[in-house]
Amino acid sequence: MFKYLISINPLGLMYGSAGAFLSPENLVGRSGAKFTPDAATLAGLMFSINKVNEKFTQQTLRDNLYVAGPFWAKSTNRSTKQNFFIPIPWHKIISKKGFGEWKIENNQWKLEKNIDADKPEADYRWQTIESWNTSAKGLKTSNQSIADNPWKFGSLIHPKIQPSERCVVKSDGLFLENSAQIPDDVCLVYLSTYPIDNGWYKFGGENHIVEISCDEISPKIIKLLNQPIGKSFALITPGVWGSNRISHRQPQPEDHSFPETVQMLTDKPVPYRFRSQGTLGRGRYAVPAGSVYVLKEPINKPWWEWDEKWFPNEGYSLKKLGCGLCLPVEIEGVN
Repeated sequence: MFKYLISINPLGLMYGSAGAFLSPENLVGRSGAKFTPDAATLAGLMFSINKVNEKFTQQTLRDNLYVAGPFWAKSTNRSTKQNFFIPIPWHKIISKKGFGEWKIENNQWKLEKNIDADKPEADYRWQTIESWNTSAKGLKTSNQSIADNPWKFGSLIHPKIQPSERCVVKSDGLFLENSAQIPDDVCLVYLSTYPIDNGWYKFGGENHIVEISCDEISPKIIKLLNQPIGKSFALITPGVWGSNRISHRQPQPEDHSFPETVQMLTDKPVPYRFRSQGTLGRGRYAVPAGSVYVLKEPINKPWWEWDEKWFPNEGYSLKKLGCGLCLPVEIEGVN
């Protein structure tokens, strides 16, 4: 099980990678913007550090390193970091004007709400992990437990430097760079089975300088992460399911059956890609974090004990990157 909470404090702007999709509203690189960095980014950093300090053999790290994220927290003190923010399950809708909560009635979804709208839109996407079992009404009452994305996207003009001197190239020397700005009191949070030394590191594809600190996860959070999954659960990280070539909405193992999904609440898939052994990983689609599953039969095991064969293995098991990390949820009408 995860033992360490790794918090990352960015300095200034971090670059947000752009996806492969363009839209009529956005033709300058903001379309498909992707932030925060995936857990694979942290795993790559830890492998690079281990090559230098040689605390473990690379094979030991490859076999036993599990990371999960991304999450975020207020970096005010250690206790606020432990109560980090995770995605709100899709069956809870928290808006500035009210709240709603989906339940199962006659094998169909039904929305209980106090908002004058057929399908109210959520204004808040994150909740603290300690408030996981709180109802939508309770989350709405407690404003300290919910939040929207704390970072803001923006574009800035970036110079293209000549290879031989630190001057902008004479032709097409400026281009737009997509970036994300995070408040000073906010840090990115990841979970890990291995620690990392506190210090300053280059993080992400643009080698952005960040401050990283590592603490043991509190027993309260470990207990929550160890809860067995019954008939209903929600993803707190994106889930990549299926074979190495085809993405599915749930695991599709060849010889170990995953319980049939009878109901689901989700949004459009999100792009997912990672590098393995210095090569460009295959582009995949992931079920977004917050998606809710209702199963025909309970799993009765926490995510940590799920069969490795339920996760794609593209040279490196995606379970080791926290794929589909989930927590149980209570939905009215699900026995």
